[in-house]
Amino acid sequence: MPWKECSVMDERLRFVSRLLDGEAMTEACREFGISRKTGYKIFNRYKEHGLEALSDRSRRPVRYANQLPQQIESLIVELKRTKPHWGARKIRELLVRRLDGDVRIPATSTIHAVLHRHGLVKPLGRPRRRATGTPLSAGAAPNDLWCADFKGEFKLGNGRYCYPLTVTDQASRFLLLCEALESTREDLAITAFEQLFRERGLPIGIRSDNGVPFASPNALFNLSRLSVWWLRLGIAIERIKPGHPQQNGRHERMHLTLKKETTRPPGMNALQQQARFDDFVAEFNAERPHEALEMKCPRRALLSLAQAL
Repeated sequence: MPWKECSVMDERLRFVSRLLDGEAMTEACREFGISRKTGYKIFNRYKEHGLEALSDRSRRPVRYANQLPQQIESLIVELKRTKPHWGARKIRELLVRRLDGDVRIPATSTIHAVLHRHGLVKPLGRPRRRATGTPLSAGAAPNDLWCADFKGEFKLGNGRYCYPLTVTDQASRFLLLCEALESTREDLAITAFEQLFRERGLPIGIRSDNGVPFASPNALFNLSRLSVWWLRLGIAIERIKPGHPQQNGRHERMHLTLKKETTRPPGMNALQQQARFDDFVAEFNAERPHEALEMKCPRRALLSLAQAL
């Protein structure tokens, strides 16, 4: 054990005595159960200051930060109560104006500490973890990478809003899902992905932006319930950088076509709108030529990529 349950000063004195008798530092430290660094510290302190140095040193600071004369602290509190909406900087400026030039004006941080101690300022909330994006993969083969997003909501003919959830395969541009949802709630998105996973299997990774329900700004590492579920299924999560939609450019380009061909004008209700989405998916995948795919449709590109594996 380090020091036995007796006077710490007595133990230190016994330790120093052993050294003065010629015992090696290593052996003495091993006997008393302390490190050589601690042993040298005790011995050097004894050599510099004598026996008095072997007593416990107070850990009380020589001076306290933010310690003010009572009159100054009372004045700060009084000024804050007179000007409840003013912060520490403005309170300090009032002190500069009111106090004599030979009085030392406390720093803004000290004034804030006084206000905090008296409960006159609200504590700062925990800063949110800002989204930064993740490394992005190429997604060169089918099902290597899916891209998911909510196309911007729009109003249906009956006045209700529609939130289209879309998913594409990065390599082939195949449109895997276009579902007319009533909101971006996680439970609705999870139900849609459950059905998609049953039909298409699981991808290696899914790329999305940092919005709800793919991410949660207040959660640990911004992980939402949806993204945690993906991780448990073994799916890697990719996030684009905020303000960089071009990192999901293929998917965003599809959204432009989707908007033009299915929402102008919108359906009268969600069922009509879903029927338009279904027709669009069928044409987009099996008929529409894509210049980026050498004028192939996504279905042909998907088959070609699968055969090349």
